[in-house]
Amino acid sequence: QVSSGVFSGQKVVITGSLANYKRKQAQDLIESLGGEAQSTVTNATTLVIVGEDAGSKKQKAEKLGIKIISEEEFIKMLNS
Repeated sequence: QVSSGVFSGQKVVITGSLANYKRKQAQDLIESLGGEAQSTVTNATTLVIVGEDAGSKKQKAEKLGIKIISEEEFIKMLNS
């Protein structure tokens, strides 16, 4: 497991469908860059990536005050 990377220490949830990645691909990328991919939003979640048709997970993240980014921002992070 890689401990350093742009997602180091982040617990990341993907919600909705991404245009450029299958969910599994995106989760693997997050984990290869030091993050932990989660399937549900919890108090421990630090970042939510929102794709098309995002539903209750986005609302829950908003309620909990968790940082929400778009797929474009996700790609920028991957390329940073």
